[in-house]
Amino acid sequence: MSPATGRHASRVAVVTDSTAALPPGLAADVGVHVVPLEVSIDGARYAEGVDVTPEQLLHALARGSRVTTSQPPPSAFAAAYEQAAADGAHAIVSVHLSGEMSGTVRSARTAATVSPVPVRVVDSRTAALGLGFAAVAAARYAATPLPDEPGDADPEDGVGGTVRRWVARTVHRTATLRWPDAEQVADVATATATSSRVWFLVDSLEHLRRGGRLGTAAAALGTVLGLRPLLTVQDGRLVVCEKVRTRRVARERLEQLALAELADRPGARVAVHHVGPSDVADDVAARLAQAAGPAVGEVVVADAGAVLAAHVGPGLLAVVVSDA
Repeated sequence: MSPATGRHASRVAVVTDSTAALPPGLAADVGVHVVPLEVSIDGARYAEGVDVTPEQLLHALARGSRVTTSQPPPSAFAAAYEQAAADGAHAIVSVHLSGEMSGTVRSARTAATVSPVPVRVVDSRTAALGLGFAAVAAARYAATPLPDEPGDADPEDGVGGTVRRWVARTVHRTATLRWPDAEQVADVATATATSSRVWFLVDSLEHLRRGGRLGTAAAALGTVLGLRPLLTVQDGRLVVCEKVRTRRVARERLEQLALAELADRPGARVAVHHVGPSDVADDVAARLAQAAGPAVGEVVVADAGAVLAAHVGPGLLAVVVSDA
């Protein structure tokens, strides 16, 4: 678990899970607690992002090991909520991987019933940095004081009265800062997650079929016809959105879809995910940044994580576009 740092004065803590695929250091930097999912390799259990890497996962898959994943137990979330409360949080927003893909959000809701402070659980209905951007946006919003409410002006006070009121507000500002409440922070997480578009390109659909994340018919289509389907998240589920013949064409189409989104969303954030070497993802990110120009606010290249690697296998390339 990554604890929030002491410099974050927000009274609302933000918790997410390891499938958010936050780049190293970002969770601690913005004050997000991260609860790891579990990965099992030939019966040995590991915590994602703690003691197993995507590279280790790929090696296990290559040698034919039995690999499974599971959501964190409610006790893991309970521990995160207790720690957040001990750190001074008055409430918690817990935002997680789509409930259509995992039981993670269900575990969080179970733990919320025994939390020492109120918890609002958000089903992001998305994955990877579609989820991660939502958690980061929520944490940043939670750590930002709300604007001062305008005071009542007395027209007879003149400039001197206005200055006196400004000085009084400044002197006491630290004690009177207004912070977002849990409902407002949860609304930011939900809005950011809802704005996200996610596309996945994988070498094989077989891993997704085995894990039950994609229907047998869709997986068979790619195998029998030699097609490379592009996947997206729709209504919280992975679905095939397009089918192309080659990986090169699929990658070009992935970039086209992202650029079309960016054209209508100035300042949007982009993430390019990979499993294994990052060279292709780095190349895609550079081309998107150059083609979009000022339309893109931020481009991040991030490892997709061990859990996603377990479900998609090697060769994953994914692009996320999210409102700033």
